[in-house]
Amino acid sequence: MSSPKRKSSYSDPADHGPAKKSKPATTTSADSDSAETPPPSSTAPDSLINPHTALAYWAATSPTVSEILGGYPQVSRVDLQGSRNFLAKLRRVSSHHPPGKKLRRVVDCGAGIGRITEGLLARVAEVVDIVEPVPGFTEALRGREGVGQIWNVGLEAWFPEREAGMGGRYDLVWNQWCLGQLTDAQLVAYLRRLPKVLSEGGWIVVKENMSNDVLGEDVFDEEDSSVTRTDAKFRRLFVEEAGLKLVSTELQKGMPKDLYPVRTYALQPR
Repeated sequence: MSSPKRKSSYSDPADHGPAKKSKPATTTSADSDSAETPPPSSTAPDSLINPHTALAYWAATSPTVSEILGGYPQVSRVDLQGSRNFLAKLRRVSSHHPPGKKLRRVVDCGAGIGRITEGLLARVAEVVDIVEPVPGFTEALRGREGVGQIWNVGLEAWFPEREAGMGGRYDLVWNQWCLGQLTDAQLVAYLRRLPKVLSEGGWIVVKENMSNDVLGEDVFDEEDSSVTRTDAKFRRLFVEEAGLKLVSTELQKGMPKDLYPVRTYALQPR
């Protein structure tokens, strides 16, 4: 999993909105104009991801909303309301999963302590399955009403068709602030597995931070060993490489301006 994050030091001043783990910037807004832009690196940011470092980082994080959201607990309310609105819009134009009835089964991927499970998914679905590699985060969710199966594995090691059994199981696969822990190749492989366990008309939703790098590149975060991707990179991975169809997308509104922008995407099989 990941979290909202503070913008990098070399952000584009035109960018504003939410995103990833709170981390002090190395330059302030006052001196950012005079900071020298670093030269582009020949090393792909996602190649620097170390899953052991990431897992150790999150395992050492206290299981509270404030800690999980990088010291920005106020983000939760705005984030959840934005997600509710986004999902409601999807359902209003859906012939398979219209409003007025709970979704049958959904899965919260990179669920953390279950903030989204409890604040969103359990309210719109009969059963919520959970994928989260840190056992300490999911312990309190076991046996909770509405919570189904819990897999304590990373998304790169979760094979839903094999683990969940029959295809067409999920009306919604929710991925938020977690895909930055996957390399590009792992992300594409993961996304390619999901259509087999989607119900007809179901959605894969991705809600992630957007890189504001001045050169339009992904940004690697050493602290939690994750990568913040650009909107263009996400769209290429979704459509060109994973073979999915982008049916809706929008920026999250109302988030602190010192954080990366956050964008939500709804994807379906072609």
